[in-house]
Amino acid sequence: MSRALHPFEELVELDAEAVRSWCARSLDALGREREEIDAINVYPVADGDTGTNLYLTAEAAHQAVEAVFAASAPTPDTAETVRAMAHGALLGARGNSGTILSQLLRGMAGVLADGCDGDHLARALAEAASAARRAVAHPVEGTILTVASAAAGACAAGGGLVDVARNAHDGARAALAATSGQLDVLERAGVVDAGGRGLVTVLGALLETVTGQAPPPAAGPVPSRSTPAPPEDCPAEDGPAYEVIYLLEAGDEAVELLRSRLDALGESLVVVGGDGLWNVHVHVDDAGAAVEAGVEAGRPHRIRITHFAADPAAASARGERAQRAVVAVVPGEGLAGLCAEAGATTVRTLPGELPAGEELLDAIRRAHAREVVLLPNDTDLRQTAAAAAERARAEGIRVALIPTRAAVQGIAALAVHEPDRRFDEDVVAMTAAAGATRYAELAVAERQSFTSAGVCQAGDVLGLIEGDVAVIGTDLADTARTVLDRMLSAGGELVTLVVADDTPPGLAPDLEAHVRRGYLAVDTTTYHAGAGAPPLLIGVE
Repeated sequence: MSRALHPFEELVELDAEAVRSWCARSLDALGREREEIDAINVYPVADGDTGTNLYLTAEAAHQAVEAVFAASAPTPDTAETVRAMAHGALLGARGNSGTILSQLLRGMAGVLADGCDGDHLARALAEAASAARRAVAHPVEGTILTVASAAAGACAAGGGLVDVARNAHDGARAALAATSGQLDVLERAGVVDAGGRGLVTVLGALLETVTGQAPPPAAGPVPSRSTPAPPEDCPAEDGPAYEVIYLLEAGDEAVELLRSRLDALGESLVVVGGDGLWNVHVHVDDAGAAVEAGVEAGRPHRIRITHFAADPAAASARGERAQRAVVAVVPGEGLAGLCAEAGATTVRTLPGELPAGEELLDAIRRAHAREVVLLPNDTDLRQTAAAAAERARAEGIRVALIPTRAAVQGIAALAVHEPDRRFDEDVVAMTAAAGATRYAELAVAERQSFTSAGVCQAGDVLGLIEGDVAVIGTDLADTARTVLDRMLSAGGELVTLVVADDTPPGLAPDLEAHVRRGYLAVDTTTYHAGAGAPPLLIGVE
């Protein structure tokens, strides 16, 4: 728990407990203001989730700080605490503004680790504003960057901790009020910048931490509960179809090349981090190409692809929720791109690591729809997905959980998804398609073990049908053919093959030829799962 300050207690220096308190207060304040910030989110995309993204980013920072305190006795030092705050925000950054906030915190942490008095705080805010601008490919005035620069400029002279914090907050509030006149889209909607509003909230939490007194409210127009639409004679411009975010393990030179490649692919590019770990955010039309660029640069993980509302002249342009969306859990960035192109919001799984309930709930929120169809695509995710769906329903989102047990069932369900149908009819059709798809997976045994098909040795190829080991072999192609024959012995019209990057390139063509020779009425479709997926997934409809 963060400490409670006396209403008139003022600090002269931030210590570890004060940083902890700042994180907790930021989270609480963003939680209170989340809906209002979401409501004024019209730039760079009117998807109404800036407040939510900032809250989730602050939550990740707070959790990292709490973890440091839980692991330290008696308490961590200030430098360790501010680094944990920044690292947590980097790992959990959401959306454009959340990614920039994480870089602001990282910039501050680099200075505050050496001292936390007023002069250090002034220098920290200056470094934060500079670092955030460097992270954005094409900085735009009237945004969170403008507010950050104004906060730093207002306290550049330094001084006592309280004076610096108050001057920074006052400067940020004044700059926020002016943002509505700096961007046409803000002026048309009659609002201030949502990201800047969130930063004022975070700086207000800092001011409250050092003074013990609640700060004055953010300046600027008061938002309504629903995002105001631009006038009909000033429609919002169409933008890219997808938001792509991932963590990336890569060196500095590789990241510089990545920036250039992603900048050519899309817009709203923000790359934050350093020391080998980066958070990448970009809006693109080709989600797969954005992920492939990350694969070439290093090791991407925690990949999140969000499909913006399909009708930019309606829901997306006005910031309204779409009527319906699909959230799918998938292995491999290739399948993530495939499902995103079909309109789904995706959650990536890693080998041996299933997403937590909070990640599923976040994906449901990111889908930004009144109705959501959730495809867990894994038997082991059923309970986690059910809990996430229940939490989303408590937030007013209508969620249907289709109990898909494998990615190929999710693909089958997504193939028949029609958002213009009645919700119940769509869910029934998707459930029927998934249920009519038998599934199998090929894997390589890591150790000797007993299975339902006998004892396997390390290195054996396992053919799992409907989750149970049915075939044990020594050759991937031979085992795959045996599995296919067993599945098709019960009939089938369509075989779906999903291959990973490290699967031998000739396997899919060999299996397609095998089906053509032995099963004349059966069609075959092949998809590439990319990295991080099992060697082969098979679906038979």
